[in-house]
Amino acid sequence: MVHPSLRASAVAIARNIRAGQWTSREVVDAHIAVIQQVNPTINAMVADRFDRARAEAIEADRRLEREGPEGLPKLHGVPCSIKESFALEGMPNTAGLLARRGVIATHDSVTVARLRREGAIALGVTNTSELCMWLESDNKVYGRTGSAFAPDRTSGGSSGGEGAIVGAGGAPFGLGSDIGGSIRIPAYFNGVFGHKPSGGRVPGSGQYPPAHGESRRMLATGPLTRRAEDLSFVLSLLEGPDDEDTTCEPMPPADPSRVDLSSLRVFVVDEPAPLRATKDLRDTVERAANLLALRGVRVERRSVPGLRRALELWAATLSSAGGPSFAALLGEGRPIRGGIEFIKGLFGRSEYTLPAAGLAFLEKIPALIGTRTEQGVLAARALRASLDELLGDDAVLLFPPHGRRAPKHGTPIWLPVQWGHTAVFNATHHPVTMVPMGLDGDGVPRGVQVVAGHGRDRLSLAVALALEEATGGWEPPAWTLRDAKTN
Repeated sequence: MVHPSLRASAVAIARNIRAGQWTSREVVDAHIAVIQQVNPTINAMVADRFDRARAEAIEADRRLEREGPEGLPKLHGVPCSIKESFALEGMPNTAGLLARRGVIATHDSVTVARLRREGAIALGVTNTSELCMWLESDNKVYGRTGSAFAPDRTSGGSSGGEGAIVGAGGAPFGLGSDIGGSIRIPAYFNGVFGHKPSGGRVPGSGQYPPAHGESRRMLATGPLTRRAEDLSFVLSLLEGPDDEDTTCEPMPPADPSRVDLSSLRVFVVDEPAPLRATKDLRDTVERAANLLALRGVRVERRSVPGLRRALELWAATLSSAGGPSFAALLGEGRPIRGGIEFIKGLFGRSEYTLPAAGLAFLEKIPALIGTRTEQGVLAARALRASLDELLGDDAVLLFPPHGRRAPKHGTPIWLPVQWGHTAVFNATHHPVTMVPMGLDGDGVPRGVQVVAGHGRDRLSLAVALALEEATGGWEPPAWTLRDAKTN
């Protein structure tokens, strides 16, 4: 039979392990069986630690026998997956860069350490885009990852491996990062939940490539989950300052149980050009608004003109943070010639992916044409302030997660502005929860972004719970659990 933990939340798994209903070993084995069944098709987990995970599960079960359920860590015996760009001791840490092939992490990043300290068992690391800077998880080290629901389509990026393995049922939750949509786009393309926390809530220490200066507030670390209740649960274990990330600060608890939905306002925003989603995605936003209205939420329509400059504001804010250029990161300190590598890539002769080479070339354009980064930064700050004023302490904004549904492999490079729907909220540091909204007629996931005021993550998380209750939330693709059976 298919083990019931394969449909359960991390919260429910932890509860059942403590109660003796399930053992950690059988839960871990069940999820490993799913990964072994789906990974040859979607290529989501690029390096596993199954033997060590089983040993840790056995020890978790023994500890429960010795000590009883009281005093055990909150994720005792619960499996998870980790994005390969996070340091996980003994595992690869290349971020998809060919020059880093063979690099093995010697310690855990702060967020990985926090999860493992609470009893989480890492099953392995998952695929990313090259240096985590593109919306397709494809690189010269591991190859490309397909969507859990439509393997011929991209899983998104840069946390595409996380989205795909969680969406396929191979892990109840995973750890991702998001500097322009890298949690939310994979969550959308794979039919799961994802949360980009408020800038500064969760430390970003121990990732490669590292963020610099104020870009640390743009780079958000957060969970991807198959059940909405796990978002706030896992976030509570990740958040809080550490000694390395000086931009991280204490914030009000992200506890959705403190939210009274009947007192909440919801804004549906007209998308300004060039942020214009397909009709199906716009209809999905409307459906989410209507479902919330049935719960007593007040729905209003607003225009936010500043959103039309989404990618400009994101690029200016990231550029102002300093640190090495993307071209220099690709060249391990020596900038590559992006234009030449792009041309070589068209003929399959570059050691870099086509999107990475293109980004290395395009990052020079603002300086060449005299674009003033300072103006973009000021505009981003103005948009941040106007959104905070609009949202206050009792409102969220509904917004499409992308311009279209998960595209076929290799096609996003020809429509690069589509990820402005997510990137703009990295520039403004707002918390955003990605909520799955079922499948379209072709079985491809639909979804909606829920944006809250800075530090008010609890509001978007509460809306995610309400929408999950109304729609059923994540359902595993039929093919992924077909053969994942345990004795």
